[in-house]
Order: sequence, then structure tokens, then C-alpha cells
Amino acid sequence: MAVFADEAEVYEYLGGVFRIGMADPDLVAKLQPSGVVLRITYTNPDAVLTVDMPNSEIHTGAGQGPDPNIELFMSADTGNRFWLGKVILPVAMAKGDVRAKGPVSKVLKLLPIAKQLFGPYRAKLEAEGRDDLLKA
Repeated sequence: MAVFADEAEVYEYLGGVFRIGMADPDLVAKLQPSGVVLRITYTNPDAVLTVDMPNSEIHTGAGQGPDPNIELFMSADTGNRFWLGKVILPVAMAKGDVRAKGPVSKVLKLLPIAKQLFGPYRAKLEAEGRDDLLKA
């Protein structure tokens, strides 16, 4: 059973964590030089997020935003569990829960920065009473 009701919720929460990050000047300063344009294709429900780190832009929807240099494919539930700190990305990739295309080493280098958003993501879910997402 999917924890997100529809594509709009995926953009609200999983896209929202990137918006939180892009609002933090310290994080932006660390992400911009990475050169990473990350596209995440979610399933259950289907949604596509493109995060253009050099330009600090987030694009929602298939075919939106610049061409990515790294792509990740996962269920929206896996994305939610990742931001809750319950998914170890290299392990999820080895198990096939997350598939990657492009220079995976660049994504792995960004993990310590991503982990700084676990708390804000959880706080957003708590503030909006989304216990269903917190228990995933």
C-alpha cells in the first residue's frame, strides 16, 4: 500500500524536502559546485522530480527541467523512508530497491548533505499531522 495518495503529495513532501534544502544558503553553497542535476523517478504513485543543484531549481513532472546527469528510480515509499533516515542508499541500490543511472559516486558524495534534511523532513510531517508517513 502506497503511503502517498497521489502525485501531488509526492511533490508536496518529497519535493518539499528539496525546497527546504534550497532555502538553506549553507546547503546551496555545498550543492551548487557538485554540478549534479538529479532526476528522481518515483512509482506508486508516479512522479518525477528534477533537482538542478548548480542553479538551485526544482522541477516537477516528466520532461520538466534540464537533462539530468544522474537518475534515481524508486518507489515513493522508498523515497519517504530515505528522508526519514530508514533507507541506506548504497544498501538499497545493492538490493535493487533503488536503481541508478549515471555517476553514482557523485550521489554518494552528497549523502552527508542530504542527511542534514532528515530532521526538517520529519518536522514537516509532524507539523502537518502526517503520522501515516512517519510510520512508513
